[in-house]
Amino acid sequence: MLTISAYAKINLALDVLGRRSDGYHEVVMIMQAVTLADTVTLTEQPGDITVTCDRSDLACDHTNLAYRAAALIRDTFRIGRGVHIHLTKRIPLAAGLAGGSADAAAVLRGLNRLWGLSLNSRELEQLGAALGSDVPFCLHGGTMLATGRGEILTPLPPLPHCFVVLAKPAVSVSTAWVYGNFRREAVGRRPDIAAMRRSLAQADLAAVAAGLGNVLESVTIPAYPDIDRLKRLMVEAGALGSLMSGSGPTVFGLAAGREQAEHIAATLREQTAAEIFVAETLMKVEE
Repeated sequence: MLTISAYAKINLALDVLGRRSDGYHEVVMIMQAVTLADTVTLTEQPGDITVTCDRSDLACDHTNLAYRAAALIRDTFRIGRGVHIHLTKRIPLAAGLAGGSADAAAVLRGLNRLWGLSLNSRELEQLGAALGSDVPFCLHGGTMLATGRGEILTPLPPLPHCFVVLAKPAVSVSTAWVYGNFRREAVGRRPDIAAMRRSLAQADLAAVAAGLGNVLESVTIPAYPDIDRLKRLMVEAGALGSLMSGSGPTVFGLAAGREQAEHIAATLREQTAAEIFVAETLMKVEE
């Protein structure tokens, strides 16, 4: 049996350049891993792949990304054994935090060890990219520039250690719906990726927080105005900056210290019905 943590991600910056010929969108993102995590337990068994979960609202069939990750690695390398996957969920579903991708990445890393495959990082990334655009990042964590459809990764200087307050309103947002309704002309301000990279190189947390930007807010916020309210409340409570993560609806705020983060979290719990989490930035996912 093997137990692995599957870490959530946030987007410090997200820009969409346009739709590609393969139907995906060309993106430029700066991604950051955080310590909010699911727990993935792998137990070898004869025969089939099975998945269970502590949440009844998550499908545990062949459509689950963790199942698909196990099936891909088993079929690719002609493994004659099965595995039982149990997911203990802490990352909210359909939240813009890559919970499903994180679980899939954990399965790839875990089965690489459990089945003695000795796959290197590049081989794992290629498998991950076949499952979803965020899976390659979730294999590594840390702070990364992601380009292409999100699967081409370039390591960046780490975001200075800080605390991350996450607020998930009581709605779920379809990533496909958000990208399908994205119109570049509706974007007010695009993130300055080059400036963000300079701020990271200078380890300037305040400058990073000031430069947070996500063009997908132009789609999600008009449909779900609570997102904008959460962003505003976070800053009013003392966050250095706040942003919607991914396609939403989760909003995060950055805080330099734990005390400030806990104050922001307490304020949001008092004033909103959102699920609130306090996490920290994560340098690197353990291989």
